[in-house]
Amino acid sequence: MQLLARIFLTFIVGIAGANSQEWPQKAVRIIVPFPAGGSADLIPRIAAEKLAQQWGQPVIVENRPGAAGNIGADAVFKAEPDGYTLLSAPPPPLVINRLLYPNLSYDPTQFVPITVIAAIPNVLLVHPKVPASTVAELIAYARANPGKLNYASQGSGSTSHLTAELFKSMAGGAEGPLRIIHVPYKGTAPALADLVGGQVDMMCDNLGVSLPHVKAGRLRVLAVASRERSAALPGVPALSETLRGFDSSAWFGIVAPPQTPGAIAEKVAAGVREALKAPDVRKRLQELSADPMGLSPAETAAFMKQETERWGGVIRAAGVKVD
Repeated sequence: MQLLARIFLTFIVGIAGANSQEWPQKAVRIIVPFPAGGSADLIPRIAAEKLAQQWGQPVIVENRPGAAGNIGADAVFKAEPDGYTLLSAPPPPLVINRLLYPNLSYDPTQFVPITVIAAIPNVLLVHPKVPASTVAELIAYARANPGKLNYASQGSGSTSHLTAELFKSMAGGAEGPLRIIHVPYKGTAPALADLVGGQVDMMCDNLGVSLPHVKAGRLRVLAVASRERSAALPGVPALSETLRGFDSSAWFGIVAPPQTPGAIAEKVAAGVREALKAPDVRKRLQELSADPMGLSPAETAAFMKQETERWGGVIRAAGVKVD
């Protein structure tokens, strides 16, 4: 019986390997569970163009926004595990939402990890009308005017939401979190539009899509949220210089439906790594202030586990809840 079992397993593995070598034989869809226009949409599109060239098949990026990324994630979770439907997303649907939503219709831990394309540091942005030019001045103003300031986010449970809540908690110290009102939006683009328009006061967003507004003087950046200063804004301090240990970056991963063959995951990851070597891709990522990563499936699994633990600590410490 053991011999037969080994022969059967070898047969199955052989079929999976053969299928993965022939894959893809048709168009591949990459579902992005957030609206078009933000970094979560732009970065997989950069990778998709190169993958299509490598594979000789269309690689289509499809936006399915809603419910903090859960709608798109659920669609991929229930898709056939044949590699033709993939999910590209920032942290929320991959490592954060299961810590905030008790009744998800999908299990993020069952996705097959493929790669992390790139990461972008978050930044603390304010509209020029806000009377603060430094992090210390912003904290002082918020303390003196509790509830007067508000902040935009990409949506409840997004990295921009959690980064702002972490800021409120750490900046408030022993006196409790700063009283700054959360205004959730459905994605980066509408949130940034209202911030630029002055309808909201501040936002923690990734540097990629906000940098043009900063350079044009429409927004003021008080700090970058990574542990060290960003090469894109060398004169801007890191938040950790004021709030020791502060660290927040947005990263963009790719996963596949449960039970997708590992050989397909490896092929996609290898394709992304190859794409990241292209000078035009690196230039476009640099324009978004994104650092290329190109992790292997095994590295991606370990990275997402670490990120789940880290954001779980933030959620518990800041007492973050979603409606």
